[in-house]
Amino acid sequence: MMRGMFSAISGLKQHQVMLDVTANDIANVNTVGYKSSRVTFQDSLNQLQRGAAGSNAATGGTNAAQVGLGVKLGSIDNLMSGGTSQTTGSPLDVSIQGEGFFQIGEGNPGTASNSPINPTTYTRAGNFSVSTAGFLTNSAGQYVVGYQLDPGTGNPITTGVAVKIPDNATSVAIDPSGGVSWIDGATGTRQTGYRLTIANFANASGLERVGGNAWAVSANSGAKTVNTPGIGGAGPVSPGTLEMSNVDLSQTFTNMITAQRGFQANSRVISTADEMLQDLVNLKR
Repeated sequence: MMRGMFSAISGLKQHQVMLDVTANDIANVNTVGYKSSRVTFQDSLNQLQRGAAGSNAATGGTNAAQVGLGVKLGSIDNLMSGGTSQTTGSPLDVSIQGEGFFQIGEGNPGTASNSPINPTTYTRAGNFSVSTAGFLTNSAGQYVVGYQLDPGTGNPITTGVAVKIPDNATSVAIDPSGGVSWIDGATGTRQTGYRLTIANFANASGLERVGGNAWAVSANSGAKTVNTPGIGGAGPVSPGTLEMSNVDLSQTFTNMITAQRGFQANSRVISTADEMLQDLVNLKR
């Protein structure tokens, strides 16, 4: 059988993967905080027909003669550039203007105002709300993790806790430094009881997608560093806005056309190889 046919088959498979990734980006063009992907290919094994030879007194050197045996998937890269911010006007919507991720955790925080929650995932989607139990949660009902602040000094007193709004609080809001404040029902004054935390990673592209606009730590993402918004490399936050998808439709549609034409060209190679094999069979006639 012809090597070219199997090379073309590998091309069909990889261009199918490219189209799958492109289709997922298009499907998530309006997903809050979504990060697009990019597919790269690598050439596969090469069959050596003739080795390279060095020069001698009579002749110059000759290069190796190799026949490629197809293509393989090189990488599916996460493109972590920021998306545009859309103004929503909601006081609990917030976007990160720069690098970093909101910390999200699951567990049973009870009813205390300093309930520890271990962050399990990270997200750029800041469409938060207050649950019936008074906790600040994301759209999936998971708890938003932050610092608990001393009401007198404003300094952190407890780290890694679920943000809880008091029962008698009204007019909950988030400021550009990540401070979560409310108007106390007893005193009528605004109090800042928590501050959101931003997690940064040495290799944010190495995070793994886990669905629901969330990311998880991987072996290649590096250890996280936790900072206040706007400090230590963490981007400041913008209240009343949401970060939209960073999918570039013009580039994505170009990728779709490229994937289609690549698939089409490889299918033509298979058709041509089939015709050549048919001619070979007909030699006996």
